Amino acid sequence: MTDSGVVFRVDALDAGDQRLNVEIEVNAPFTSASLKLSFPRWVPGSYFLREPIQHVSHLKACDENGNLLKVTRKEVDSIVVKDIQKVSKVCIKYQLLCVENTVRSNHFDDSHLHLMPPFTWFLPTSGIAPERMDKKHLIEFILPSNWNVSTQLTLEGQKEIDNARHLSYSAEHRDALLDGIAECNANEIRRFTVDGRQHSLHYWDAGGHTPNEIMMQRFIHDMKNIIAEHHALFGELEEPYHTILHLTDGGRGGLEHTNSQTSMVPRTSLQPGHVEDYRDLVSLFSHEYVHQWNVKRLRPKRFLDYDLQREVNTDLLWWFEGATSWIGDIMCLRSGAWSSEDYFADMKRKLKRHHTRSGSSCQSLCEASHEAWIHLYRSHAYSRETQISYYLEGELTMFALDAELRKRSKGETGVCDLMRKMYEKHNIHVEDERMRGVQYNDIRKALTSLSGGRRLGSFLDEITKEAGNLDLDRAFSLFGLKYTPSEEPKRKEGTESVVWENFRQGWLGVHVRTQGNKLKVTSHMQNSPARERLQVGDEIVAIDALRVVNAEQLKSNLKGKVGTSVRVMFARNSVMNSLLLDVVPEPNYPTVSTSEGNRLWKSTIRSRQVGSE
Repeated sequence: MTDSGVVFRVDALDAGDQRLNVEIEVNAPFTSASLKLSFPRWVPGSYFLREPIQHVSHLKACDENGNLLKVTRKEVDSIVVKDIQKVSKVCIKYQLLCVENTVRSNHFDDSHLHLMPPFTWFLPTSGIAPERMDKKHLIEFILPSNWNVSTQLTLEGQKEIDNARHLSYSAEHRDALLDGIAECNANEIRRFTVDGRQHSLHYWDAGGHTPNEIMMQRFIHDMKNIIAEHHALFGELEEPYHTILHLTDGGRGGLEHTNSQTSMVPRTSLQPGHVEDYRDLVSLFSHEYVHQWNVKRLRPKRFLDYDLQREVNTDLLWWFEGATSWIGDIMCLRSGAWSSEDYFADMKRKLKRHHTRSGSSCQSLCEASHEAWIHLYRSHAYSRETQISYYLEGELTMFALDAELRKRSKGETGVCDLMRKMYEKHNIHVEDERMRGVQYNDIRKALTSLSGGRRLGSFLDEITKEAGNLDLDRAFSLFGLKYTPSEEPKRKEGTESVVWENFRQGWLGVHVRTQGNKLKVTSHMQNSPARERLQVGDEIVAIDALRVVNAEQLKSNLKGKVGTSVRVMFARNSVMNSLLLDVVPEPNYPTVSTSEGNRLWKSTIRSRQVGSE
């Protein structure tokens, strides 16, 4: 019996229909004649209400003797077990469909189980003393005998019964239970130590493909260097850390946990020659690793006690995700896992996204953070015109803040120092409970107390609370980095400029997608000349009577048309239309190229490991 008197079980021996057998055992004493249990509706790190109860079937409850108890539904996320005043134990059993292959959900087949506790178990919410849920819980797994398990839960015991592995784990309290993800499969767990801290890498491939071993060893090598760089900034943590890596045919995502992460990337990331995919894998690992400090141990004050049944807003996701993205990639560069070419190639991609969206003139970072619940995970065709990503814009804003801070401190301090100071002062384990958790003014106060930061409070207000105040020209200039439009190909001597002009790329400023051999408008870019002429959902049929069915053909048919008008044939709700559009040149937005930068940039990317130059 655990301290809480609550036991959570899963049986993964039969994956035939991808349904997991689940149990919850709640022992007396009970505080009323009925027991209410509710499913969490959101997962920390993913700000969107979901309904995992929709995957539950074959639900029943019984007492200690196996007698069925009456179960009724309550609200959208709960059940109530009635007439329990005379029983010593309530056991709830059900089957759980596990078909969503994402980092925040359960997936179960004959090759693995990825278990996400908030998507697996109901939690008792009334009918027992509430303090019991913050006591130690027992979690039991029944697995195929050849499966290995990666989890931050504490192993209590294991044994073999009838050719199956029975493993018992514990979680110190409710949040540790909900955070205790597990990856169970037959693949080898790669183990290594960095600065005395144990780490592991456990992969699963959705198609059963075996990763290239040389690439796997390269990734582990880069992981070690990145981890050492994180430790040099924040200090080592004691608990073992588990990296769960899912390889798919294209899916991507990452979700942080206190001492683990699940990261999903295309399997090409660990195949030779896929430079961009591997670069993205390294970045994702580093990003999720930062979250041990920034999100899991340093939290918004409103997240100190998670209420997972409803939306809990914060204006600070630009800090908890944007600053994490910024530092995560800087760690890749400092550690050597990324070269300068890697960093600036990735920055080019981000700048293109920044420049083709117009939402930064409408929405501030604080507003984007607050509205994550209704916008980020619920984007629509016009989102890029009115909304921003607190990941992308938050990262670019941290770049600008770092530049200002280093200029005024003569390279002595930067955003990394700000995050370290915030962690040391406001993490969830600091002795003074009043200091636990972060509010906006805490970040502002810490910034202005740093060397060079005394007058940056108003600057922080402008770039996070107001829309349209991010000056990237200044930021890149402060770092001595070239930030200009791409150079156009040089003309051969003797050619006329008008001839060259005729071959420039024309542009309508729309994103398109081929759907069933139809080329449809999906959204508009910033300053699109077709913004008020073509609507999302319109099918572009032809340009000057030449049929187009994909983006490449559209681009080709606009080549050399700059300064002219073209007739666009399009269908709207299956009705044919045509219009004349003036063709403008494709925008040549400012971008970056690989550069050494000045001494301020070098102070940002310099390794902090002892003995490094």
